[in-house]
Amino acid sequence: MSAMDWGAGHYEQVAAQLLPAATTVVDAAAPAEGETLVDLGCGTGNAALIAAARGAWVTGVDPAPRLLEVAAARARAERLSIEFAEGEAASIRLADGAADALLSVFGVIFAPDAEAAAAEMARVAAPNGRLAISAWIPEGVISEASRASREAIAAALDASPGPPPFAWHDPEAVGALLGEHGFAVTTSEHSIAFTAESPRAWLEQQARDHPLIVAGMAVLEPRGEADAVRARILGIYEAGNEDPDAFRVTSRYVIATAQR
Repeated sequence: MSAMDWGAGHYEQVAAQLLPAATTVVDAAAPAEGETLVDLGCGTGNAALIAAARGAWVTGVDPAPRLLEVAAARARAERLSIEFAEGEAASIRLADGAADALLSVFGVIFAPDAEAAAAEMARVAAPNGRLAISAWIPEGVISEASRASREAIAAALDASPGPPPFAWHDPEAVGALLGEHGFAVTTSEHSIAFTAESPRAWLEQQARDHPLIVAGMAVLEPRGEADAVRARILGIYEAGNEDPDAFRVTSRYVIATAQR
């Protein structure tokens, strides 16, 4: 949940691929009927809709107005009563102690200030509230391709890579971060498979749909460097492809569950 425009591209297509992970995160949050739940970085509403269908009173928070509109339309289509509000991980427009549970499906991990995000989640959580946060493990094909893209963009902008992002996937790091706010943290590891007709089809799909890649190509295209980066990333996809007849790669992720 950074300052970039997550409404760029077609994140609804990306979100459809992440639906199994959203279900797993909601399972970890375990909302009971009548509980209040906040979906932080809700995007197009995957987790929010699942939790609402289970009887929770849900508020979805996201910085991208277009994604909130998509999420609200989905909720109306499924006749689910969900509140959606524009907001950042470090600025949730809800009262202190308003939520029995907060969850984030690969959302809060993009917050530029992890400490501020943790403090804000702790503020909004009820005294006995809980959190469920999913984070990618930075290894594997998708991670390698993302790293190649980031390196190319930094080089094109003649910029330093900057400090590494907070390690939301690391049990010790997230345990220490949330422990400062009275949460006891446990973690579990999961995986999700991404598929397409071919490595090239996956590359084209991501370049069209994923906001991070759309933003990256907007930097590289005017400099004439996009084709070389695409070729490098295609090579990564081809080398790591698990399905010789199509395309399949498996990404691992962690769910940190925190309870006060």
